[in-house]
Amino acid sequence: MAFDSGMLRAVIGEIRAALGLADGSGETGLSGPRVDRVYQPQNDEIDLHLRGRDGGRCLLMRCGSRDTRIQLTSASRDNPQSPPTFCMLLRKHLQGAVLTDVSQQGFERVAVLEFGCRDELGFDCRKYLYAEVMGRNSNLILADGEGKIIAVMRPVDFSTSRLRQVLPGMRYEAPPAQEGKSDPNAASADDVAAALAAAGAAPASKALTSAFFGIGPAVAREAVYRASGDTDAPAADIDPRKLFCELRGLLEASRGAAEPCLVTDGPGMTEFSFVRLTQYGEDRLRMCGSFAELLDLYYGERDRAAITAGRAGDLQRTVSSAIARLQRKLEIQRRELADCDRESEYRADADLIIANIGQIGRGARSARLTDYSVQLDDGSFAERTVELDPRLTPSANAQKLYRRYAKCRKARAELTKQIAKAEEELAYLQTVRGSIARAETGADVAGIRDELERAGYARQKRGAAPAKSVRNSPAVYVTSGGFTVLCGRNNLQNDELTFRMAERGDVWFHAKGVPGSHVLLRAGGGEVPDSDLTEAAEIAAANSDAAGGEKVPVDYTDAGNVRKPSGSRPGFVIYRTNRTAYVTPDPARIAAMKRRREKTQ
Repeated sequence: MAFDSGMLRAVIGEIRAALGLADGSGETGLSGPRVDRVYQPQNDEIDLHLRGRDGGRCLLMRCGSRDTRIQLTSASRDNPQSPPTFCMLLRKHLQGAVLTDVSQQGFERVAVLEFGCRDELGFDCRKYLYAEVMGRNSNLILADGEGKIIAVMRPVDFSTSRLRQVLPGMRYEAPPAQEGKSDPNAASADDVAAALAAAGAAPASKALTSAFFGIGPAVAREAVYRASGDTDAPAADIDPRKLFCELRGLLEASRGAAEPCLVTDGPGMTEFSFVRLTQYGEDRLRMCGSFAELLDLYYGERDRAAITAGRAGDLQRTVSSAIARLQRKLEIQRRELADCDRESEYRADADLIIANIGQIGRGARSARLTDYSVQLDDGSFAERTVELDPRLTPSANAQKLYRRYAKCRKARAELTKQIAKAEEELAYLQTVRGSIARAETGADVAGIRDELERAGYARQKRGAAPAKSVRNSPAVYVTSGGFTVLCGRNNLQNDELTFRMAERGDVWFHAKGVPGSHVLLRAGGGEVPDSDLTEAAEIAAANSDAAGGEKVPVDYTDAGNVRKPSGSRPGFVIYRTNRTAYVTPDPARIAAMKRRREKTQ
């Protein structure tokens, strides 16, 4: 989904309202929020932590090649110990400055942040941060009051672009206009008609995106759908004036009547927009309370995956390699155990040779022998063919079969133990792999690294601080009824949560039959309403390998009913007298419970 110009205009309106900036009249002052901290959690992302009269807010600007956007966010970010150079420059120039205005550059995908600050001599001055959220051409540029570039996230020189260079010391220039495209806000019905006529038999939505800049494909299809009832209607079949009216109405909605809209596909989210996308049907739409909530929901899983890939890639490879090795080992052991099923056959053949040893000649490859242990209905005895080694005597062949029989007996007992041990190790590694996939911060990854180091699967990196020195605590949620819910982030933390932090009367949850986190609801010795139990069960389901499923079974019981077998691996427990709830995790509700906890801090 493209973060188009209409979306940017709607988001900027929300930012201005939330931060108490000017009402759009163009008047700005020094009454806005102050820049408290500046962080760069990823190479292409800057987070401004702002402090105003109503508390703190975080303004996120992602200006890389993917997931470009600007938004207020409540999602926690983990920051590197050593800030990059660009982050240091922003701290030097903006920390302590007052954000006086946020505006859009025309109808382009460029947000302009104006700051009131002081220069090196203590005089008042203005500085501007240009957030260009334009896909692969995105950038973040800091300039002074005269437009001179001070710092740039992604420098652009002549070797990169001949049209526009962006380097420190140069004067900031707006991105060049898209050739052959015009501003849709200034378009008339005749302009829309001309665009449709030029498109011919092509889809009308394609005609809009080709003729006007700043319109995303979803909004173009929505305008066509509202005008004709068909998103793929050809340009020649559309009434230009009706399409113009619908397009104008959608663009006007971004000024103050925007509706944060998510399009869902089962548990996943496929689209978002600043207008209600009726083209998908009401049953697939989820309306959000704000664009901050919408974008956190849509990009949350992607950001988490990026953290996992960037900071836990080596752990993921280590665990995946260990799992593959165990699976190959188990396959061999199970095949060998299947061979042990022939032990009775080996003994029977050996007994048969001994019973008929006088009838077997030396050098025979096989012998048809009478089996006196099996009597047929007619009173005769069954016959059986026994394979022989022609190099051995009949007696030596019998002794060889007896040895195979004895070996199978011993191997069966040993293989049964080894297979059970390997299956237990495999189950443990699968829980670790799930923890890595659900890691949200660097502290989560460090906790998992510590666990793998203790278990002997990973070595401490040379020159790195010990993983166990990184402070990491369980994830905390607050249910709608005000109950605190704790969720373990790795197996060591699961044990800590279940056997050290749990108190009398607390309720323990775990997704049934799949690897997942231990979840603890602090009951305080009182009764817990069913609605709060359901929310805690959803948290357990969402933090398991069954996340994203429907009607996920979750076991819950009093924390005192949970036991840890002696010598078992971290995170492994047994429990009794449990109940089972079937829940479908709602990402929006779970995110709201986490935000509710942050507000109470």
